[in-house]
Amino acid sequence: MSTKLLGRLVRLLAGLALFGVSVALMVRAGFGLGSWDVLHQGLAARTGLPMGVLVNAVALVVLLLWIPLRQRPGAGTVANVALVGPALDATLTLLPPVGSLAGRIALLAAGILLNAVATALYLGARLGPGPRDGLMTGLAAHGLPLGRARAGIELAVLAAGWLLGGAVGPGTVLYAVAIGPLVQYLVPRLTMPAPVRPVPTGVTPPCPA
Repeated sequence: MSTKLLGRLVRLLAGLALFGVSVALMVRAGFGLGSWDVLHQGLAARTGLPMGVLVNAVALVVLLLWIPLRQRPGAGTVANVALVGPALDATLTLLPPVGSLAGRIALLAAGILLNAVATALYLGARLGPGPRDGLMTGLAAHGLPLGRARAGIELAVLAAGWLLGGAVGPGTVLYAVAIGPLVQYLVPRLTMPAPVRPVPTGVTPPCPA
């Protein structure tokens, strides 16, 4: 295994584990969650199953939707399904509820920031999108504008999660407002450089635009 590939794998695994931790921090903050996690929490409230188990279960269902969209999973997609849920449940087990308002606000802020760092790490590893990201890009590839695809999916899962009893609150709004700019800022800084392919002998490389 090359050093570069090992570095990409480390970033991928660290990003996915930290993503699960970040969601747990927002759960303990108690101010509301991102749209997908509202759905996961609502399902957990209805079924009694651990939230992390349902994160993985929903990811598997979403992967089935990739089939008609002809999306192909990568190593990152498989790792996403396997790691985020256990990291979330482990953190919820180790981190007790916080009573003070200041402590909860700190958890929310830390959770949102860590979520952005984690997202940038696993996307920057270039080893395949997560199931939910792949659903969005798959719809966009079939003609639905990317913005509409993202907004439609997010609103649908948020509404479903809220109806099931998931927590919607100021943290949901703050997450929705902050996560895009944070990820946009962090992804270029945490993305592994694309591998440079050698130019065959006698072929002049193209000039940069």
